Amino acid sequence: MKKITLGTSDLQVSNVALGCMSMNRLSTQEATEVVQNALDLGVNFFDHADIYGKGQSEEVFSTALNLRSSIRDNIIIQSKTGIREGFYDLSKEHILKTVDDSLKRLKTDYLDILLLHRPDALVEPEEVAAAFDQLEQSGKVRHFGVSNHNLMQIDLLKKSVKQDLIVNQLQLSVMHTGMIDAGINVNTKFDGAVDRDGSVLDYSRLKDMTIQAWSPVKADKGVFVDNDAYPEINATLKEIGERHGLDNSATAIAWILRHPANIQTIVGTMTPERLKQYVKASEVRLTREEWYEIYRVAGNNVP
Repeated sequence: MKKITLGTSDLQVSNVALGCMSMNRLSTQEATEVVQNALDLGVNFFDHADIYGKGQSEEVFSTALNLRSSIRDNIIIQSKTGIREGFYDLSKEHILKTVDDSLKRLKTDYLDILLLHRPDALVEPEEVAAAFDQLEQSGKVRHFGVSNHNLMQIDLLKKSVKQDLIVNQLQLSVMHTGMIDAGINVNTKFDGAVDRDGSVLDYSRLKDMTIQAWSPVKADKGVFVDNDAYPEINATLKEIGERHGLDNSATAIAWILRHPANIQTIVGTMTPERLKQYVKASEVRLTREEWYEIYRVAGNNVP
């Protein structure tokens, strides 16, 4: 399993991470098998959020982890805060409360990383900074980042927040390439030239922030891998994947990992065999020609 450095931190993390959003659907035995399988494959990064399964995903994970309590120092646990029912809340009070709640559910003394899950239109950077300072000083959170933020929102936070923001978790897949399209279509009149993300990909590389790709096998009609609604891209993934010993799903992950930004991919499967396929992509390097072929067949323009 290939390891990358997360942002400006000293954290060495697997470039394929396990997203635990659906873990609340598992029994303790099933969750234990999922966690153990991930560890056996070299995955050391587990992504959570306070809202996943209304908190139950963190609880189920902690139950599985308690059966292997000796591994805590060897894994990275990330959680997120800020989404409430019908609105967003990045107030100091809410951030502190949700971290305490997550720690109780996870049965751990600290989070390796805390992300702000969604931008809050009413955010006060000074409150976020005060919460981060308190969490850092208490040892409850070791590193910080954001999710689904654009570069101006990040810079606004940095006006007050003194900690490095080491991560931005963003949606990215072969079929969801907005952060890449604008850079390819510069100075054209093609639809892809519309910059919807504020050049967040280039910004992240300049600022040494690691992008974490969520929903890496999703498209508008759901999962696109092996989906009859997406025949062209699946045929291309199959052709290219066979050259590298990958199935279609792993080839879709390899496409993300090929980008020189060292993007970490969050895969949400709770099926051990599926994770084994995803992990095969960890150290595969698609050629430049293969990467662009997949990009074009996915419906993107190369001027």
